[in-house]
Amino acid sequence: MLVLSRKKDESIRIGHDITITVIDIGKGRVKIGIDAPDDVRILRGELLTTEIFVTDAETVDEPPIEEPAKQKGE
Repeated sequence: MLVLSRKKDESIRIGHDITITVIDIGKGRVKIGIDAPDDVRILRGELLTTEIFVTDAETVDEPPIEEPAKQKGE
């Protein structure tokens, strides 16, 4: 992991088309702005686990629920 220090209004470039800018620094929080192309998906870290769970659940092929077999005479 690369660790950098930035002050308010300073930025970091990732590649040619992504810029992360420190917008504000407050009590225990840092507000950042991210400028990236529309096709770049950006998720907060705490949502990543939920997103993976939802995505995995949507892509799992589950067999259809079958009716229980009827016994003779039913």
